[in-house]
Amino acid sequence: MPGYDLVLIDGSSYLFRAFHALPSLTNSAGEPTGAIHGVLNMINKLVREETPGRIAVVFDASGKTFRNDIYPDYKANRPPMPDELRSQIDPILNAVRGMGLPLLRVPGVEADDVIGTLCREGEAKGLNVLVSTSDKDLAQIVSDKVTLVNTMSDTVMDRDGVKAKFDVMPEQIIDYLALVGDTSDNIPGVPKVGAKTAAKWLNLYDTADGIIENADEIKGKVGESLREHIEQLKLSRDLATIRTDVDLDEAPDELVPSEPDVPLLKDLYSHYELRQLLKQLDDGSEEPPAAAVATDFDTVLDWATFDAWFDRIDSAPLTALDTETTSLDYMEAELVGISLATETGKAAYIPVAHDYPGAPDQLPRDEVLDRLRPWLESSKHKKVGHHLKYDAHVLRRYGIHLAGMAYDSMLESYVLNSVATRHDMDSTARHYLNRETIHYEDVAGKGAKQLTFNQVDLDTAAPYAAEDADITLALHEELLTRLEKVPTLLDVYETIEQPLVDVLLDIEETGVLLDKSLLESQSAELAAEMLALEKEAHELAGGPFNLGSPKQLQEILFERLELPVIRKTPKRQPSTAEDVLIELAHEYDLPRVIMDYRGVSKLKSTYADKLPKQINARTGRVHTSYHQAVAATGRLSSTDPNLQNIPIRTEAGRRIRQAFVAPEGQRILAADYSQIELRIMAHLSGDPGLVRAFADDQDIHRATAAEVFGRSLDEVSADERRSAKAINFGLMYGMTAFGLAKQLDIGRGEAQDYVDLYFERYPGVKAFMDGIRETAREQGYVETVFGRRLYLPEINSRNWQRRQYAERSAINAPMQGTAADIIKRAMLAVHAWQTSDAPPARMIMQVHDELVFEVEENALDDVRNTVTSLMAAAADLKVPLKVDAGAGANWDEAH
Repeated sequence: MPGYDLVLIDGSSYLFRAFHALPSLTNSAGEPTGAIHGVLNMINKLVREETPGRIAVVFDASGKTFRNDIYPDYKANRPPMPDELRSQIDPILNAVRGMGLPLLRVPGVEADDVIGTLCREGEAKGLNVLVSTSDKDLAQIVSDKVTLVNTMSDTVMDRDGVKAKFDVMPEQIIDYLALVGDTSDNIPGVPKVGAKTAAKWLNLYDTADGIIENADEIKGKVGESLREHIEQLKLSRDLATIRTDVDLDEAPDELVPSEPDVPLLKDLYSHYELRQLLKQLDDGSEEPPAAAVATDFDTVLDWATFDAWFDRIDSAPLTALDTETTSLDYMEAELVGISLATETGKAAYIPVAHDYPGAPDQLPRDEVLDRLRPWLESSKHKKVGHHLKYDAHVLRRYGIHLAGMAYDSMLESYVLNSVATRHDMDSTARHYLNRETIHYEDVAGKGAKQLTFNQVDLDTAAPYAAEDADITLALHEELLTRLEKVPTLLDVYETIEQPLVDVLLDIEETGVLLDKSLLESQSAELAAEMLALEKEAHELAGGPFNLGSPKQLQEILFERLELPVIRKTPKRQPSTAEDVLIELAHEYDLPRVIMDYRGVSKLKSTYADKLPKQINARTGRVHTSYHQAVAATGRLSSTDPNLQNIPIRTEAGRRIRQAFVAPEGQRILAADYSQIELRIMAHLSGDPGLVRAFADDQDIHRATAAEVFGRSLDEVSADERRSAKAINFGLMYGMTAFGLAKQLDIGRGEAQDYVDLYFERYPGVKAFMDGIRETAREQGYVETVFGRRLYLPEINSRNWQRRQYAERSAINAPMQGTAADIIKRAMLAVHAWQTSDAPPARMIMQVHDELVFEVEENALDDVRNTVTSLMAAAADLKVPLKVDAGAGANWDEAH
C-alpha cells in the first residue's frame, strides 16, 4: 500500500466483524472479551503497518439517525444488539481513547457518513486517504485519493478494485446498492434485481435515473418489477447514499494521535486479561516486561562443558529434553542438536550437525549419543519434553530407546484444558507463562527460502534451541501445579495420557504394510469412474463444464436448471456447499452425480494416489502420526496419512482398506467396540430400559424401536429399526426434531412425536440430558466417567447458535470423551500384555473405536481371545462392553 496522509478506521465494522467472526472469549470473571480482543488487535495491526500522522476511529453513535426519519423501517429487521456485545463497547471506546487515537461518534448520522465527509474534506486538501472497513457501502466514496482496505482479508480496493468486484465504478455504487437492496439494513431495493442485473443495467444506462427513463424497454418479469417499484428505488437510493456534508467539530488536519495513556491501558488490559496487548506496553518502569526472563544458556562445544552438563543431568531429579532436527517427519529427521535444562533459566544446547559454511567445530554426533546413551535409556532419570514422542522417535533412528519419559508439557496443557489454547510450545508459553518465545521462523526464515536447522547460524540457533528446553521445564512446573489442584485431571494425565506416549511410539514405529500395486490399480479404476461420472454430469447439465468450479456449478444448477436455492453465501450468491448439494441430491440427479464425483475424486487423490508416496523407503511401510493433543474430547487423531477418515460405508472406501495387508504368514485382526457411546449413555443415564437392553445383549436399535413404537422385538420392521437408530444416535449428538425429520424424510410433527415417545420410554435419558446441560451451565465444563474435563466457554453465551452448539457438546462430550478414555485404557492394557509376554502380534493402528493388529496365523485364536478380553475389561460400566473381532488377509476382510 502507498503512504497515506489520513487513515480512517470504521470502528463499527470492526466491532461486528470481531464479534461474529472470532471465538467468544471471556476473562476469569466471566466477562465477554472476544470483540475487545479482536477490535484492538486489528487497530494495533493497522497502526503498526501504516504509522499514520493523521488518524481517526469512527463508531456509530447510539440512537436513531436521519435515515430512520426517511424510512421508519430502516434496519428494522435487525435483532437487538446482544448484551454480550453491548457490554464490550465501552471498554473498546476507552481503550481507543487510551491509545491516543482520535475517536469520533456523531449523533444523528452513521459512522459511514462521518467517514464519507472526512474523505471528501481530505480529498479537497490533496490528502491520500485510506479507509479500513469491510462495509461494501463505502465503495461509493472510493476515488483517485480514497482507497479501502479490509483488514480481515488484507484486500485493498481502489477504483479498479471496485469495478472488478461489483462490475460498476465507484460513482455508480449508490445506484447499484439502491437496485439490489440490502436485507441487513432493510433497504428494499427492487425485487428480482440481483447483482448481475444491476451491474448490467448500470453499464447500459449509466445511472438509476437512466434506468428509470428506459424502464419501458426492459422486458420480462424483472422489467415489470422495476416499473412497479420506481418510487421504492428512489427511496432506496436516498437510504444508500452516504452523506459527505456532516457538520464535524474536527477537520482532517486536526486528527492527530496523542501519547497513549499507558496506566489506563494497563488497567483495562489487565482487567480483561488481554495478555498480548499487555505485553506490548512498556511504561518505562523498572519492572521488566513478562517476556524478559533472565536466562543463562550455554552452547556446548567442548568436552569439558559437556561433562559439566552431564554431571548436572545425572544428578537432577528431572531434566527437560528437546531435539533439533532437519525435518518434522520423524521417520526422516536427522539429529542436529540436543537441548537440556535442569532448572528454569538455565539451559544448554549441544550442537552436533550444523554444517553451513564457516560453522564452528562441534562435538561428534555419534560420540555425544554414546556418552548420553546410559542416561537417555535410564528409567531412573526422569525427563520432561514438549511432544516428547517426537524426540523419542528421532533417538530411535540412532538406536537409542528413550526411557524415563515422566512428563510432557504438551499433554499437561491438553489435559488441564483442551480448549483454552493450542498446545504447541509457543501458544502454551504465551497462555500459561505470559512469555513470547523465539519462533522457528525467526531463526530459519519462511516459505521456500526457509532453512533446515542444520543450516542455521549457531549464534542464532543456540538461544532458540536452549530456550525450548527452558520453556518446557517452566511450563511443566506451572502446569503440574495446576493439575495437582484437580486430582481427577491429574489421574487422567498420569494413568492415561502420559503412559500412552510409549504405546503410540511403538505403533508409529511399527507402521502399516500396504499393497502398492493394488493402490495403483485402484487409482486407475477411480480415474475411470471419475470420467464416467463427469460424462454423466455433462449430459445432465446440457453441456461440458468444470466440475470443480463453484461458479460454473452455481450457474448451471440455479440459472440453467433453475434448481431451488437452499442457502445463500455471504455475498448473496446461491451456495454450492456440500450440505446444500446433499439436500438437493435427494430430488435431483446432477447434484447426486456431483457428490459421487467428489467422493471418488477424494478417495483417488487422498488415498489411492497419495498413500504409495508415503511408504517409507527404509521400512517399506506407512508410518502415521497419532496426535493426543488435538481433539477437544480426548479422541486421537492421525495425520500423514490420516487413517481416521478412510470411508467404511462405501464400496470404494472398503477397496482402499483392502490395500492394508498382512505380511506373509500373518493375518490382520480388527477388534471394534460395539455401540460404545450408546452403552456409555446407558451407564451415565442409568435408564433401566437401556441398561436392561444391553444387559440382555439385545439389538439396541430393535429394542428402542420396540419401546417407541409399541411392538414386540419380532414385530419391529426394518424402517422402524432405521428410525430408532436415527433417534438413538441423533439424540446423543444433540439432534433436534427438525434434524431428525430431515434425516428420516418425515414431517417435523411426526419426528417430534418420535422424540417424545423416546423420552417417555427412556425417562432416564431425558433426565441425564437436562441435568448435564444444567451442570455445564453452572460449572462451565462436563466430565467423562474417568474425570477428563471438556470446558464449554460458550455454554452461557447470549448468541443462541453458540449456546446451542455448546449445549449439544455438553451432552455428547461425556460419551465421546469416555469412549476415547476407554480405548486408550484398552491400548495400555494390550501394550502391557505385549511387552510382558511378547505375543505373536503387533498393534498397528487405532481408528476411532477399533484396534488393528498383525497376528501370526497359528496364534490368531489366542490373540483374538486375549485382545477382546482386555478391551472388554477396560472400563467397569453398568452395562457390559462388547467387542467384535474379525480377521483376514487385509483390513477390509477383517471386517
